[in-house]
Amino acid sequence: MKKTLTLILVTLFSYSFVFSQNNSTKKADRLYDRLEFVKAAEEYLKLDDSDLNSEYVITKLANCYYNLFETREAEKWFKKIINKNPEAEMIYQYSQMLKANGKYKESNQWMNKFSEMKPFDSRAVSYKNTPNYIDKIIEKGKKFNIQNLKINSEYSDFGATIFKNKLYFVSSRNENRKSYGWNDEPFLDIFSSTINDKGSHLPAGLFDDLNSKFHEGIVSFSPDGNTAYFTRESYYEDEYQRDSLSNTKYSQLYIYKATKLKDSWDTFESLEINDVNFSNKNPTVSPDGKYLYFSSNRPGGYGLYDIWGAEIKEDGTLGEVYNSGQRINTEGQEAFPYFSDDWIFYFSSDGHLGLGGLDVFYTSLEDGKYIKVRNVGIPVNSGADDFAFMIKGEDGYVSSNRSGGVGKDDIYAIKKIRPLCDLLLETIVLDSKTNDPIETALASVSDSAGTVNNGKNTNNEGLVEFMIECKNEIKFIVSKEGYESKILDIKLLDMDPPMLTVMLDPIEELIVEEKIELNPIYFEFDKFNITNEGAFELDKLVAVMEKYPEMIVQVESHTDSRGPNSYNLILSENRAKTTAQYVISKGIDESRISGVGKGEEEPVVECSNGCSNKDHATNRRSEFIIL
Repeated sequence: MKKTLTLILVTLFSYSFVFSQNNSTKKADRLYDRLEFVKAAEEYLKLDDSDLNSEYVITKLANCYYNLFETREAEKWFKKIINKNPEAEMIYQYSQMLKANGKYKESNQWMNKFSEMKPFDSRAVSYKNTPNYIDKIIEKGKKFNIQNLKINSEYSDFGATIFKNKLYFVSSRNENRKSYGWNDEPFLDIFSSTINDKGSHLPAGLFDDLNSKFHEGIVSFSPDGNTAYFTRESYYEDEYQRDSLSNTKYSQLYIYKATKLKDSWDTFESLEINDVNFSNKNPTVSPDGKYLYFSSNRPGGYGLYDIWGAEIKEDGTLGEVYNSGQRINTEGQEAFPYFSDDWIFYFSSDGHLGLGGLDVFYTSLEDGKYIKVRNVGIPVNSGADDFAFMIKGEDGYVSSNRSGGVGKDDIYAIKKIRPLCDLLLETIVLDSKTNDPIETALASVSDSAGTVNNGKNTNNEGLVEFMIECKNEIKFIVSKEGYESKILDIKLLDMDPPMLTVMLDPIEELIVEEKIELNPIYFEFDKFNITNEGAFELDKLVAVMEKYPEMIVQVESHTDSRGPNSYNLILSENRAKTTAQYVISKGIDESRISGVGKGEEEPVVECSNGCSNKDHATNRRSEFIIL
C-alpha cells in the first residue's frame, strides 16, 4: 500500500535497458498506465514464458509490487533484473525492499553500489557517513508504546488527526464507493470517531461535510476549528492531464480549504497554490495557525516530493510558497508533515536513513534553522511504511502497513514513555605520547542521576559511541590498563556534539621526581571516607604500583590551616590511613604502602597573612612519595 496511503501521482521510472511494449502486453500495459497495479500484475503474470521473462515485463512487475509495497514480490522481480545494468534508482528501490524484508546486509551491499553510482546524492552521502545506521536506530531503544486501534477495518485506515474530542482519519472502508484501480479498494473518504471520557474510540462514521465522489485525504484544522485543510483530487475541478499516447487521464492532488459557518462547513475552495502540472497533499497547520505545511512535487524541489510551507495571511490567503530546505528534503519523497504543540516537526521519508519504506523523523528549529533530522526509532518505525505521525502531550497516533495489522494500512495509538531526543556521542581515545588509537579502552557514561551506561570498548581505531539523552549533564569515563584513567564532564544540548578526543597518558607520565602525581583526592567536609572521585584517582595509583611491583609508596595527607592544629593532624592521619587501606583492598600488599598525616605543618601556600579558598584547597592535598 506504499503509494495508496500517500495519495500521490506516481513517478514511474523508465530504465534505459527496458525494451518497448508489444501486442501481448497491451492489456497489462493499459492497466499499468492507469496505475491499476493489482490488475496489471495479474495480466502480466498471465503471459507466456517468453514474454514473462523479458526485461520489459520483469521491470513492470517489479514496479507494480514496489508501488503496492508488496515487498517480497517486489524483491523477487527486482532480483531477476537487477544485474542487467540497472540504473541507480532501481538499485535504491531494490535496496529498500531488501531492507523492508529484514535483509540488512544484502541491502547495504546494494546501497554501496548505489552510492558508487550517485556519490553526491544525499541518500548516498548519509549512508556512507553512517553505514551501520540500522544498529544506531535500534540502539536508541523504545521511546513509545504502540497499540493497534479497535476502529481499524480490513481496508486502509490512516492519517489520524485529533480536534477536541474527535479523531479524524482517512479510510477506504466505504463499500458503497467504486473501486480504485491502484489497489482494488474503494475510494478514500474522511471519517470521524468520537473519543469518550474513558479515552475509547466510538464507532467511526463518514465525515460527509468534507467528502465528495473523489478521493479525500488527511484533514488538518486551524486552532480555532473554523478552517479545515484537506486533500482532494483535481477531478473535482475537472482539471487533469491526459497522456497523448495512452489517452489516460491523470489527476493531480489539490489542497482544499473549508470554512465553518455556525455548525456546518459552508465554503469550499481550491487553494491558489494548486496547479494542474503538479500535486499538493498532506496539509498541516502550525500550532499558532500562522503557517500551512504540505508535501508537493512542484518544480524547484530536491526530490520526488518535498515538504513546503506558506504563511497564512490574516485574510486567509497564502503567502509565497517556500521549500523547507535540504536538511529535511532528499532525492526521495518527504510527506505527512506535522508540528506538535511544542514545535517539534515530524514527517515521513523514504530518503533519510530508516528501517524500511517510509519512516517517521523529527527535527526542530534553532535560530531559524532546522537542526539535524533524527529517526523516531522503534516501535513507531518498522520495516514497513510508517507515516502520518501526530502527538498531543504524551499520546498520539501513527499509521503503518506493518504485518500483524487488521487491514492494509492501520492506525496505531502511541504513548511516549521516554524522552524522544537522543544524541550521538562519538569519541576517539588516543595515546597522548604517540597519538596512536588505543584499542579496547573501556568507556562508560554516568548521568546526573547516577545512572551508568554499560561500558563499551573502543574498536581498533580507538572509536566508541553512545546514544545519550539530550539536555543532560554526564560524566564520560575512560580507562585502559597501563594508562591514566580520565573523567570528563560534558553538558549536552539539542545537537550532536563534535567528535570527542580523549588523550590518555601512559602511567609512566604520573611519576615525576620520585612522586606519583594524581589529581586531588577529595574528602567530604570533616570526614575521611573515600569518595567516588577519590577512588577513581587512587585506581591510577594502583595501576602504577601493579606495573612496578618493587615500588613502595608513602601517602602523605595534608590539611589547610583552618581549625586547631591538633585536630587537623588527627584528621590528616585518618585520611592517609584510609587512602592506604583503599589501595591495599585492590590487591597491593600492605608492606608496599603506608600513610602518614602531616596536618597543616607543610603548606604549599603560606597563610599567616590570610588565604583565599583556592589557597586553602591547594594546601589541602595528598602526596604519594616513592620510597
